[in-house]
Amino acid sequence: MSLPSLAPSARMGEQVVEALQAAILSGDLPPGTRLRIRDVAEQLGTSVMPVREAMTRLEEAGLVESLPYRGAIVRAFSPDEMLDVYDVRSMLEAEAARRGGENADEALVSRMVARYARARDAIEVGNHVAFLDRDEEFLQELYAAAGNLVLLETIRSLWRRSRSFKLFGVRGESAGDPSTLLGYQDDLIEAVNQGDGALAARVVTESIGRATAAIRNGLRGTGAGTTD
Repeated sequence: MSLPSLAPSARMGEQVVEALQAAILSGDLPPGTRLRIRDVAEQLGTSVMPVREAMTRLEEAGLVESLPYRGAIVRAFSPDEMLDVYDVRSMLEAEAARRGGENADEALVSRMVARYARARDAIEVGNHVAFLDRDEEFLQELYAAAGNLVLLETIRSLWRRSRSFKLFGVRGESAGDPSTLLGYQDDLIEAVNQGDGALAARVVTESIGRATAAIRNGLRGTGAGTTD
């Protein structure tokens, strides 16, 4: 386990949460990793108190769990549990895409195009974590246009829960033809450019559907994952 040393700050508690969350979401702390509080505090250069508080917050966020006799570990999600997450994601993201598409303007399309270009640049150099970050930013532009902050934050929370599966998918698919990771974005941009919320919702639903199929098949060793 490798974590960055943090500089003393009045925001130490927040910094600890951010450092651990970043390490989990990037895959540096994979599912099942044991998080010994004193070891984490030593690596981050802080006391145990902010680390204990961070563990509680990460457990509430669904990224960490406490097990008897083992303490805190990075939470691992079963394929069945993740299928439930993707089912909810499909419903919520389709609605966010529909509303966002109906509220679209030229500025939104321009922002999405710019985000898409950054995602493409990241996958072209093989930076899987950066690609996921940029791809989520691409979708957030559209979902934010739906005008419902609770909907957006709920979707972002589900993304964090499914991050290890998303990363699995990107790494698996980019081992073949990385361009396959960039298919749905063009269709979504076109739908938004037309102001067609129903089409935007359909593009998102189909993309998440492919990811759901990948969980059913890829994680059993019969196929690869996808970006979503």
